[in-house]
Amino acid sequence: MTAATDTSRAPGGEESRHLRRDIGRIGLLFTGVGSIIGSGWLFGAMNASIIAGPAAIFSWAIAGVMIVFIGLSFSELGTMFPVTGGVIRFPMYAFGGFASYSMGWITWVAAAVVPAIETTGVLQYATKWYHFTDKHLVDGEPVHTLTPVGIVVALLLLAAFCVINAIGVRFFAQINNVLVWWKLVVIMVVVVAFLVTAFHAANFSDHGFAPAGGKAMLTAISTSGITFSYLGFRQAIELAGESDNPRRNVPFAVIGSVILCMAIYVLLQIAFIGALSGGDLAHGWSKLSFTNDFGPLAAVSTAIGLGWLATVLYIDAVVSPGDTGLVYSAVTSRLGYTMARNGGAPAGIGKLSRRGVPWVSLIITFVVSAIMLLPFPSWQQLVGLVTSATVMSFGSGPLAHAALRRQLPDQHRPFRLWGGDTIPLLAFFSANLIIYWTGWNTNWKFFVIVLLGYVLMAIFAATGQLTPKMEWKAGASWVIPWLAGIALISYLGDYDGGRGVIKGLVMGFVVNAVWSVVIYVIAVKVRLPGRRVREIIAELPHDEVDAEPALAD
Repeated sequence: MTAATDTSRAPGGEESRHLRRDIGRIGLLFTGVGSIIGSGWLFGAMNASIIAGPAAIFSWAIAGVMIVFIGLSFSELGTMFPVTGGVIRFPMYAFGGFASYSMGWITWVAAAVVPAIETTGVLQYATKWYHFTDKHLVDGEPVHTLTPVGIVVALLLLAAFCVINAIGVRFFAQINNVLVWWKLVVIMVVVVAFLVTAFHAANFSDHGFAPAGGKAMLTAISTSGITFSYLGFRQAIELAGESDNPRRNVPFAVIGSVILCMAIYVLLQIAFIGALSGGDLAHGWSKLSFTNDFGPLAAVSTAIGLGWLATVLYIDAVVSPGDTGLVYSAVTSRLGYTMARNGGAPAGIGKLSRRGVPWVSLIITFVVSAIMLLPFPSWQQLVGLVTSATVMSFGSGPLAHAALRRQLPDQHRPFRLWGGDTIPLLAFFSANLIIYWTGWNTNWKFFVIVLLGYVLMAIFAATGQLTPKMEWKAGASWVIPWLAGIALISYLGDYDGGRGVIKGLVMGFVVNAVWSVVIYVIAVKVRLPGRRVREIIAELPHDEVDAEPALAD
């Protein structure tokens, strides 16, 4: 079967359908960039400034470095095993069915929420033209919730994402490439225009560079949309099985997308702070507000006399989040497909259309995204939840990386990460810190969703729809303590609703560092033996051309 073929004849004459390898090097890079540059850049600069002041510049840089650590681990895994839905498959290889199901459920829920976030972002900016959102104060901070009309339009946008994805991955990649070029040009035009037209250096010092201290700078990483803005790097991993040369393309796309966007975001934050007027900051950074703040970048553009740029931004407020919603609809459907192929979800979810699209999973993605418009109707309320869930799913990658280094030491690694356990451990520690900084008021909702996933697992098992071996010792002996420990640390912490038992930056760092090392050591120790890993790889179905991992002799 060639890269352009999506059907073949199975034994007995039955037609077999496969995912297609139609995404090239730049296409895979742009899939990551297209996911990263979504609604986050339209709101993140203002939200981060309110929380951390000018110190938000460092928030973007610190978050970028932390995500690079995580991305490096996934780059090695993604080139070793270029399979669709790698974030779910890697724990399966290293730790078995329970770990894979746990991370698969968390990853799938997080990804399914993103299209809802992006449509909400589109409609928040579009409130300039019609009453799509209402402004409210929640805990003293402004949030914009969807009106009934806004919910209807959001549903239509979600449906449009599914239709485009149903046409096929090649059409999806072509549309995405065009939209990413647009987004890159617009964001750079904004940066240059702000810096040249209105740059007030005094804004970086007159009200304090870090008015709320280092804690606020770290809080902004998790809650203002900063980490959320970087999470799109994962798409190169999720779509690796549909890339024409994943061993070359995956590291390039993963690391390249994060570094490129980190540079852009830091420049944008500097330009935004410099462009604000003295009146905007009359009451300090925590009270930053101005007319039409439902579209902050466009509002600033209007205030400094760049009406044409404001118009471009209102257009981009449809394009940027819309493209990211399109990408995440594709990725979420592939995650459902992978879970079904792994045996961790009903087999019917893995059905493919004639175009090689997991259409059943795509429909389920639409339904879940639509439901998430109701209980969390504002952009701000959804971002923290997705950040915790996605970063938690990423945390399993460094552990799988460390385990597979020991399980398959002779496996061919086209991209080999240097430094032994140093970077995987830093990546795991980074994931735990980001979850901790999100705060208890958001995290408790996330852990309820995790528990719901285990209820579904029990139902699937009872009805015979859960087929892989759970490998309880290799999986549950670190997954359950990890989840329980992170929940307890968040509850005892002093971020957003925590009890305040764990106080201050240093104590928070130390507690999370110790717990990260403990779980890392346990996971490596209880990993599956290499022989069992080879069996799992051989047992799992592989739909992708050249995607089946070639085990070293």
